[in-house]
Amino acid sequence: MSILIKPLVTEKVTALNDKGVFGFIVNKKSNKVEIKKAVEKAYGVNVTNVRTMIIPGKPKSRQSAGKFVVGSTSPYKKALISLAEGEVIDFYNGI
Repeated sequence: MSILIKPLVTEKVTALNDKGVFGFIVNKKSNKVEIKKAVEKAYGVNVTNVRTMIIPGKPKSRQSAGKFVVGSTSPYKKALISLAEGEVIDFYNGI
């Protein structure tokens, strides 16, 4: 079971990067302690705070061949990680 699925690179989270806060989409069954250990192991940083939230799926509909197709996006869990003073995570280093 992989705890960290992918980093969040949105305008809101990128604005928080200057304050030492980074966002990740994580496994829905993981808890804050597991998320903290996974980030520290993957990026070699010291995590001071972990905030998690479950984002519900949004309803979506479209018209196809004269019919309406109704569904929703998948729900996911988001974690905001606060790092120790002066530490950063560089997501673009290996590109």
